[in-house]
Amino acid sequence: MNKDRQPEPLDFFIWTVEDVGLWLEEIKLGSYRQVFEDNGVNGEYLESLSMFTTEQILRFIRRCHMKWGDFIILCKELRRIKVACLKGEQEVYQPWWAPSCLSLIFTKVAKRNRESRVVSLKLEP
Repeated sequence: MNKDRQPEPLDFFIWTVEDVGLWLEEIKLGSYRQVFEDNGVNGEYLESLSMFTTEQILRFIRRCHMKWGDFIILCKELRRIKVACLKGEQEVYQPWWAPSCLSLIFTKVAKRNRESRVVSLKLEP
């Protein structure tokens, strides 16, 4: 991810730990940035929060030393991003994670179908 630019909501579930830190700063929860980095909280982890049991949520809050109010803000902001993705209200950018030849194709398809969702491509060496 380019450090000069905010993480893109469209692909939040493939955010790196750094991207999550930038987003925390953006939503005024930057005080948790270091503890999230220390615990390896990335976009995939944030995506899975909605499936956590009560016990797992409490464990996460304790591990990150979060206040309840801040956890609620985190959940509301995550929901806002998810809803924007599903409604197609997010901006469409050329993905940083794709080769330029795929970026053009992605952008055209995403503009045509605003409700489409990005699929993470992890290329193993």
